[in-house]
Amino acid sequence: METINEPMVEYGLAKHAHVGEGESGDLHMVCCNQNGVLIAVIDGIGHGEEAAEAAKIAAALLRSSADEPVISLVERCHEKLKGTRGAVLSLAFISPEQKMMTWIGVGNVQGVLVRADTKRGNVQESILLRAGVVGSKLPSLQASVLPVSQGDIVVFATDGIQSDFSTSLSARENPQRAADRILSKYRSRNDDALVLVARLTGINS
Repeated sequence: METINEPMVEYGLAKHAHVGEGESGDLHMVCCNQNGVLIAVIDGIGHGEEAAEAAKIAAALLRSSADEPVISLVERCHEKLKGTRGAVLSLAFISPEQKMMTWIGVGNVQGVLVRADTKRGNVQESILLRAGVVGSKLPSLQASVLPVSQGDIVVFATDGIQSDFSTSLSARENPQRAADRILSKYRSRNDDALVLVARLTGINS
């Protein structure tokens, strides 16, 4: 695969379905509009067809409602996923005009921001994850807001990726090469796995 270029972001994606399953329950969604870009990674609970169906429902809702605040998006996914297996997810909305990213996570989809300019605060920031399942048990929701700059990267990885992948991240690596490398080296092999690496390209210095 090649790095995918969208307005304001370029990203690479690597994924693998659980052994014996024809479909992965891990999905991504990248949606650009006039206000910014919404990035999400969704992990349907378990694996196989029912997990994939829950993830697809959440992805469709997020894509159709990408202008809404991230907390509202999670709440709407929660209502929509009732009666399904449910899902865990992390999502981020990047506003190039404000040079800010608002992100939120429910469950165990890891999120890492890696700064291109190491003089602008911590090199890495990790998403605050709240325990719960969207569609079943929604925790108290709190989004975090971080400043972002041109060239920063945002990485989301499902629990099929070992958590220590973040030690290997560099903002200079090509997004698709980074995604492929992380999947190859850090896949746990006992679940679906997905990693998305997005470089922010539409933020004025």
